[in-house]
Amino acid sequence: MVRHRFGPAAKAAAVAELRGQDVRLEVLEENRLRFDAGGHETAAPVAVAAVMAVTAALNFAGADLAQALTWVFSSAVLLMNGVIVYSDLTAVKSVEAAFRRKGDPELARVRVAPFLQAAESAFPRWARAQTYARNAVVFGGSAIAPAAVSPV
Repeated sequence: MVRHRFGPAAKAAAVAELRGQDVRLEVLEENRLRFDAGGHETAAPVAVAAVMAVTAALNFAGADLAQALTWVFSSAVLLMNGVIVYSDLTAVKSVEAAFRRKGDPELARVRVAPFLQAAESAFPRWARAQTYARNAVVFGGSAIAPAAVSPV
């Protein structure tokens, strides 16, 4: 929802940065670069939440399969969030590499760090705090859930 709400402002900030770098603005559209929420940015969290809600319901119902599902899905969510955090921490390098792989000389001219910083600056400060809170809940919950359903 945050990306949906603030994505257009992030795109405008990124476009302004590209303009300052004398990069053609059409390069974003030509290479399908987006800042809003679409595709997997919406479907993946909704799917994960649905699976975890079903798993929780099975646990409350006392289903035999619930404990195994909790272990599997909690582990998967923990690993997925680790990948997301790694991606966030290495964003500049991975975007530079992705731009090189595209083979577009215009993309190769983009100074990625200020480009990404411009886009990120369009999001409110609380969005960063929300990311930290999400990570705490996901990492903590994924670690605690299997222990909570294990027989004593």
